[in-house]
Amino acid sequence: MKVFVFHTPESTPTKMVADCAIAVDVLRATSTIATALGSGAEAVQAFSDLDKLLAVSETWAPEKRIRAGERGGSQVEGFDFGNSPLDCTPERVGGRRLFISTTNGTRALQCIEAAPTVLAAALINRRAVVQHLIQHQPETVWIVGSGWEGSFSLEDTVCAGAIVDGLQIELGCSLDDLAGNDETIAAVSLYRQWQDDLLGLFHHASHGKRLLRLNIIEDLKYCSQQDVLDVLPIQRELGVLVKA
Repeated sequence: MKVFVFHTPESTPTKMVADCAIAVDVLRATSTIATALGSGAEAVQAFSDLDKLLAVSETWAPEKRIRAGERGGSQVEGFDFGNSPLDCTPERVGGRRLFISTTNGTRALQCIEAAPTVLAAALINRRAVVQHLIQHQPETVWIVGSGWEGSFSLEDTVCAGAIVDGLQIELGCSLDDLAGNDETIAAVSLYRQWQDDLLGLFHHASHGKRLLRLNIIEDLKYCSQQDVLDVLPIQRELGVLVKA
């Protein structure tokens, strides 16, 4: 198994696909997706375009859908949810489909949707992702961070490093055996530096600071936790994620 980390959708190769591709948007799309599925959502359908989300979700009965829209950290006017995983309680999402569009995370999912296996990862469900990779042993794995509007983000890179670190421990192999590119080694190094203070790292991150300015403190705390959900979001059809 070789793992390649790409910091943004824009840095991800376009002329090939991995055997398994993993989208990461710790703050907050993939954290929200995992939480929604863990709370009983029927599925999560991701869109990069808000108008397309509205058109597709309109074909669903209002009681069976939730529209979640976020731009710049704030909820889109007229949508049921923004992009907070804390909104995704069993009472609110159970049995319903979450139609979601966010600033960055849904773009990452879209850029890898052609891969044979597509997963959504965050720190909260890291162990479930690691266990899937160990069980299925894909030859090539891409971990694609969402970044922020095309630029590097600390929180997605540290999550990629956490996944690779978990793989290395479980497989008992060297980092060189796993790493497909320099970014993978850098991601693991970042994780090992900050693994005991991930919330502290989020306070340094530009998007973490953006959410703090919006007083979205509890989301930061929740998303900085590791391995609290045994949930693996996997793509069932293009753009549609279900609980494996």
